[in-house]
Amino acid sequence: MLHDESTVTIDRTPEDVYDYLVDGLNGMTWRQGIRSIALRAGTVGAVGAEYAQELAGPGGRSIPGDYRVTVADRPDRIQFEVIAGPLHPKGTYAISADGSGSRVTFALDAQPAGIMRLMSGTIRKTMASEVGSLATLKQVLES
Repeated sequence: MLHDESTVTIDRTPEDVYDYLVDGLNGMTWRQGIRSIALRAGTVGAVGAEYAQELAGPGGRSIPGDYRVTVADRPDRIQFEVIAGPLHPKGTYAISADGSGSRVTFALDAQPAGIMRLMSGTIRKTMASEVGSLATLKQVLES
């Protein structure tokens, strides 16, 4: 099992942060690797919402990274699972009040199987970059 996580404090309420994160279409503003994203099924903010995304992959190719929201517990927790692409990680955004702002932790877990196990180093780097994008989220929400 591969795991990575990052935490930031954002000068916005937990409700503001949650509402921004639960709408996957906002990912384009703070996650670098997204080439396109669209709501494919369900309702924004609800369990079962599915997003079709194309991500920047190795060698400049696009790879699918569609995901489904599995937990939507406003304003504390959002969980999702990737349902398309070469790897199917699960992710969690945990949000809590921290003074007048919010403490946000983004965690990713993945279990590479088959040939994907040979790419564990690349997968670790990608996961670290993805959770590290919380720094950009902080900039976007505080500007």
